[in-house]
Amino acid sequence: MALKRLKANFRGSFKDPLLYLRAAALILFVLVSFGTSASLGASPNESFYPQPIISQGADKIFLEQEKAQKFNFSFFNVLQGNSLVGICVPTSISPQVLGILGGEISDQEVPETRNEIIEYTVQSGDTLDSLAERFNVSLNTILWANDLSKNSKLKIGQSLVILPTSGLIHYVKKGETLSQIAERYKGNVGEIVVFNDISGQEIFVGDILIIPGGIISSTPKKVAKTPTTSSFSVPNTPLANSYFIFPTQGKISQGLHWYNAVDIATPCGTPVYAAAQGTILKTKFSNSGLGNYIAVSHPNGTITYYGHLQNILVGPGEQVSQGQIIALIGGRPGMAGAGNSTGCHVHFEVRGAQNPFAR
Repeated sequence: MALKRLKANFRGSFKDPLLYLRAAALILFVLVSFGTSASLGASPNESFYPQPIISQGADKIFLEQEKAQKFNFSFFNVLQGNSLVGICVPTSISPQVLGILGGEISDQEVPETRNEIIEYTVQSGDTLDSLAERFNVSLNTILWANDLSKNSKLKIGQSLVILPTSGLIHYVKKGETLSQIAERYKGNVGEIVVFNDISGQEIFVGDILIIPGGIISSTPKKVAKTPTTSSFSVPNTPLANSYFIFPTQGKISQGLHWYNAVDIATPCGTPVYAAAQGTILKTKFSNSGLGNYIAVSHPNGTITYYGHLQNILVGPGEQVSQGQIIALIGGRPGMAGAGNSTGCHVHFEVRGAQNPFAR
């Protein structure tokens, strides 16, 4: 009897109009699922910027890296081109002032002691004196780092560079020595070496040094009657629009920040290209901030920095051509050479000229 009722109900279900709606929904779900699975083999999103033409050997390196990451990267390219690829949310700058700024800082986030430069966003009620007291630095330290005077008025939303100690910052120019810089600012060579993690007292053009306890004296009377307000004088070389190429495949995840840098998010292991012809100035590891980084000196006097690198493929003194692979991107937390980073990206910095990719 029960079997007869079951058969009757089954035949009757074909007369139910909702049956066909459910069937159509099921078929649509299967088709969408199949299409999503097929997209796992698709290539990653293209960069907003044209990529350089590289040699056959470089192609081989890139293809090997692409094979290893193709599945993981494509898996997250799910809707409207959006991606869960890790990007950097940096919080501090290394003692060499090579790291990346952290944006707005709250009262709870200011550590009692620190060795990093930070960028602070002015809030309601802030004054130069209150900020000097809050960050435990002299008033002149804030004035000199930001090219301000005691009469300057702060604006809400204004960005200020805050040093970790009283003193100043200096951009190293051609021909300068540590002893000359220390004498100029009444600083101590030993303290400068320790604070900036300098090896063998060797400094390079384009280095940005913290001078602990440094002061700025009044300029000679025949030059000016007012004291200099800033020690941070950086050359500004005019550039052709095409002088620098985009240094990797990816998209800008953070716009212009200290110092004159942008962050470009892309999978770890993606090749990093020399943005222009030049000479490898140095390759180094910074205990915080940039982690593994490369500095390249270019014929026009500018210097580019590439930070958060997984592997460095060049050495100091080596000549590189534009578009040559010089490193592989890192930045994943826990990865060797990541520095202060929460995701795979490259920190691309230009010293001595405008960063053409700033926004």
